[in-house]
Amino acid sequence: MASLRPKTCILFLNMGGPESKEGVYNFLQRLFSDGDLLTLPFQSFLSKVIARSRTRSVQESYVKIGGGSPIKFWSEKQSVLLCHSLDKVLPETAPHKPYISFRYVQPFSKEVVDEICKGQFERVIVFPQYPQYSCCTTGSSLNDLYISLKETKHSNAIKWSVIDRWSTHPSFVKAFADSIREELQSGFSEQEREDVVLLFTAHSLPLSVVSKGDSYPLEVAASVNKIMENLSYRNPFCLAWQSKVGPIRWLRPSTLETLKGYAKQGKNMMLAPVTFTSDHIETLYELDIELQEEVGRSSTFKLRRAPSMNTRPSFINALTDIVKEHVTVNNFACSPQLSLKCHACTNPRCEPTRLFFSHSYK
Repeated sequence: MASLRPKTCILFLNMGGPESKEGVYNFLQRLFSDGDLLTLPFQSFLSKVIARSRTRSVQESYVKIGGGSPIKFWSEKQSVLLCHSLDKVLPETAPHKPYISFRYVQPFSKEVVDEICKGQFERVIVFPQYPQYSCCTTGSSLNDLYISLKETKHSNAIKWSVIDRWSTHPSFVKAFADSIREELQSGFSEQEREDVVLLFTAHSLPLSVVSKGDSYPLEVAASVNKIMENLSYRNPFCLAWQSKVGPIRWLRPSTLETLKGYAKQGKNMMLAPVTFTSDHIETLYELDIELQEEVGRSSTFKLRRAPSMNTRPSFINALTDIVKEHVTVNNFACSPQLSLKCHACTNPRCEPTRLFFSHSYK
């Protein structure tokens, strides 16, 4: 019996990462060339200069975590598990087929869109793997995807929709809160647990982006609030920002300075990377190696990290619930919030992207 032609495409979007140290320069050059992320004078030229200056140190970091980024590995596993789950809970839109597209490394959106448009899908659900929306992450990925769609002869019969933010979805919140509970149980004694400081850490953002009206800081704070609500606010907590790049001003306090401050107070702490859905350089190197080296081992405090989502069953269940709700309850092209540009937006790419995804499913 012939297998059924896939009916629905689930397209994961993410930043991506170099799979070997040889790919670091190209990754960095594409990242610093992205005007949605950073606005630099003479950007085409300066992106190459900055990439060259940072390549060796970034390569050394990747060597310390095994030689390359595991984002593709985890994205492929997550998307496959999600589609298997969706086939069971959403038979009316099955079979579901997974695709992944990265912003700064292969597979790029152009080649993925070409393949999707040849697949004769009835529907494509775009699922950025950034729980909290930012113009620098979800926005940049959607802009890039829309440009690829314009350049490809895609069928108007395909219905495109996008899950553009899911920072406070109850299933995501529960999965993240459960990972914290498990680490509290395994990493601290009963006497220590209630006093552990939960240090939520999120990828930072340039203040120039925030000042234009980017909703990211608000959405990260909303995630933290909902997770703490699920945990009944039993622990003290705070929010800090990591992964700052370059001399421009970014969101503060940094995770490092926050960690050092509480280390001086002798506080036991748990790092909770609330904006990341899988392990990669920001967790495996920045949090697990670099911060540990900066703070140093001490008998006066404990420092642990909540495990990343990766392929935790509760996280796959959360992704399933989010897609199911998108299809059966909301059944719209995108969230109402996606149609609202930042109040001081100057990016000409935003308007056509938002119009496409807000109207393509009607």
